[in-house]
Amino acid sequence: MDVLSVTSEIYPLVKTGGLADVAGALPRALAAHDIAMRSLVPGYPQVMAALGKGRVVARFDDLFGDAAQLIAARVEGLDLIVIDAPHLYDRAGGIYVDEAGEDWADNWTRYAALGWVAAELARGLVEGYRPRIIHAHDWQGAMAAAYVAFGGDSTTKVALTIHNIAFQGQFGADIFPHLRLPQAAFDMTGVEYYGGVGFLKGGLRCAHAITTVSPTYALEIQTPEYGMGLEGLLVERSADLYGILNGIDVEAWNPRTDAALAANYAAASTGKRQINTLALAERFGLEMDGGPLFGLVSRLTWQKGIDIVADNVDWLVSLGGRLAVLGSGDGGLEDAMTQAAARHPGRVGFVRGYDENLSHLMQGGADVMLVPSRFEPCGLTQLYGLRYGAVPLVSRVGGLADTVIDANEAAVEAGVATGIQFSPVDGPGLGEAIRRTVSLFHRPAVWSRMQRKGMKTDVSWDRSAEKYAALYTSLLGNQ
Repeated sequence: MDVLSVTSEIYPLVKTGGLADVAGALPRALAAHDIAMRSLVPGYPQVMAALGKGRVVARFDDLFGDAAQLIAARVEGLDLIVIDAPHLYDRAGGIYVDEAGEDWADNWTRYAALGWVAAELARGLVEGYRPRIIHAHDWQGAMAAAYVAFGGDSTTKVALTIHNIAFQGQFGADIFPHLRLPQAAFDMTGVEYYGGVGFLKGGLRCAHAITTVSPTYALEIQTPEYGMGLEGLLVERSADLYGILNGIDVEAWNPRTDAALAANYAAASTGKRQINTLALAERFGLEMDGGPLFGLVSRLTWQKGIDIVADNVDWLVSLGGRLAVLGSGDGGLEDAMTQAAARHPGRVGFVRGYDENLSHLMQGGADVMLVPSRFEPCGLTQLYGLRYGAVPLVSRVGGLADTVIDANEAAVEAGVATGIQFSPVDGPGLGEAIRRTVSLFHRPAVWSRMQRKGMKTDVSWDRSAEKYAALYTSLLGNQ
């Protein structure tokens, strides 16, 4: 079965978040189910630099403003179709934002082109290749569904995955005449959204199936609290909405072999984690003592609950804990972490930015991995924590609720607990969870059992890939 993944980023070529990890891991996982997944990606500078030898498979005289071509190549074990369109993608700055951190003004053009090319491939643009399924990701890929639905002569089915419904790709009505869609598409049954154009909304309306990245998030986004204005449409399409948990690349994230660790270990040898804990403490300028070391690897934003972490830093330290923070984001929250580190030298450390190797060391050395998000479609950080024996402390939302078994007394007695959940997601709620965590940490037999149980949890893509394969098959069965 040929499936075309339509994604704006893909690990290890280009990454801003979890979408890239999913897009990079899913093709490999699906191969075991006889599914050949190619990925259609924009030709950003870092993607073009990685291509090496590729093969031009199509040319366009005018791809939304200038000439372009498609290049097929195999890179890092991934089969790619790259849109080589310098006028759209060859620029300094980030892939979504300019050097000043502002959204590119022509993002609507850049990702309309991504969806339009996907639909052209579905209609047989490249001789010998016609995908039976398009799997589009987030608002950047969502227009593929609209172009298929309103373009005619395509039997390709479209599945659209929502990785975070907070990002929707909303633009003014003035762009519609430039989208290469018939006038009928500017309607509530198409891409029209409150008088403007909604890329994600249009995709949700036109896709044959909708998935999101955890069962709980699939339920949450059908409510006003989490649906971000699209809950009505999602309720209407609930029969076509599936929650399928993300997995992680268990080869890239493997404490037995991870070169970023100071010491490798397994579930049967968690004592060796102390070597990583020492290395982590040294990296962040933290004291080594008998208290738990909390790790936080995150974008520093309100969604991620970083403000309630800042409110609890003094409490965490008073209980004997230490905190290592790696991340960047909101300036006020960065300042709060800087001030916390200054206020508690040796107990709180903050590294601004992102460092892939350091994030691995944090998973291998932290006793606790903090994930206090206000909403979290799936979350990967807690999955890494489970894999590495960094016990997750998570809010009871989305995929966090689906993947971590709370250490209530019944779960502890049964030996099935893998972490700590808390609700409501506010300062007092997190404060009580920190107290519970410190108490559990000082019960060594219980803590060790939680670590080992978490490390034996299946966080791979195996089961999720099987569910995606079944979904693709069911879509084709409806033809």
